[in-house]
Amino acid sequence: MFPVETISAKMLDYYVGRRDTLIIDLREKEFYMHSHVKGAVNMPYGEIDGYTAFPKGKILVLYCDRGGASLLLARQLAKLGYCTRSVIGGFGAYRGRNLVISP
Repeated sequence: MFPVETISAKMLDYYVGRRDTLIIDLREKEFYMHSHVKGAVNMPYGEIDGYTAFPKGKILVLYCDRGGASLLLARQLAKLGYCTRSVIGGFGAYRGRNLVISP
């Protein structure tokens, strides 16, 4: 098992808007369209084909629905030299000020 830094859902707000960070929402598109963290890009976990789509040199903050898929992907990416963070509890635990909800 490869160690990965985990962060609380509350800590996610610290990373929003930072130039050195890419926030990735791993949930399915319909869930992302309903609500997500401001600035997050949607890359559904089941649709990720390889790891070339991720920029090197940025902190990759990953979240999914409850935290399991983001932790798995964060471990895989960390093994490849990416700097990753996985949100404990996933989007379900997020109650921050950067929540985007579509009408």
